[in-house]
Amino acid sequence: MEVLIFPDSSSLAKKSADLVESQITKYADSVIGLATGSTPLGLYRELIERHKSHGLSFKKVKTFNLDEYVGIPDDHPQSYRTFMDDHFFNQIDIEKSNTKVPDGMAGNPLEVGPAYEKSIEEAGGIDLQVLGVGTDGHIGFNEPTSSLGSITRVKTLTQQTIEDNSRFFEPDEFQPKLAITMGIKTILDARRILILANGENKAQAVRDMVEGPLSAFCPASALQLHQRTTVLIDEPAASKLTLKGYYKFVGEMQDDLLRKHRPSDWISR
Repeated sequence: MEVLIFPDSSSLAKKSADLVESQITKYADSVIGLATGSTPLGLYRELIERHKSHGLSFKKVKTFNLDEYVGIPDDHPQSYRTFMDDHFFNQIDIEKSNTKVPDGMAGNPLEVGPAYEKSIEEAGGIDLQVLGVGTDGHIGFNEPTSSLGSITRVKTLTQQTIEDNSRFFEPDEFQPKLAITMGIKTILDARRILILANGENKAQAVRDMVEGPLSAFCPASALQLHQRTTVLIDEPAASKLTLKGYYKFVGEMQDDLLRKHRPSDWISR
């Protein structure tokens, strides 16, 4: 893992946008995996600004979202399709037909996963996967004890995740307890991974992900197995890292190499 620590969420968002932009600039038809939730909003705002001000185009980009609730339609205010349309897709030039989100209203939810996996395969695989991490270490809706070899499927949410997400639902509103999510293997099959985290409430999850043992109890720890994962975190999220000073030193050394040699091997494909 490459661990990059930033003074605040704003600088974290700018750097993550730099990395996504470099991927799309090199390969206009990149396949990008996307996440929902509050963590990637800064990234999406940065990309929207670059599209509007600097002409960054998403015309040929294909996207696959990590997950969707089971039992709420696309146009529901809390669906992840609505989230992505409102916070990203409707403000850039991407073709809506190129944006994929699991179908939470499928007649048979168990059939959605295999079909989604086939769609990813037909698109040529995911070049760059954007992730957030839950307070309990989940990625996507791969809850603690999820199989490290799992693919896209239906998952039952933990009480912690339900409580964390309850703020988005009215007290008397139906809140799903099932979701369709890319699996951990699906995520690890991406050529390049960015995982973002900010805030002190993510500090323990970041610690377990980066420095803890590889364990199904912290699904994000599976990213230790991926050769090209970059962790972007702010100071509060980094507060429990034992080797925090070392990660900063490594970052400084890498910046020096980039200035001297400007390698292009970050881009995936």
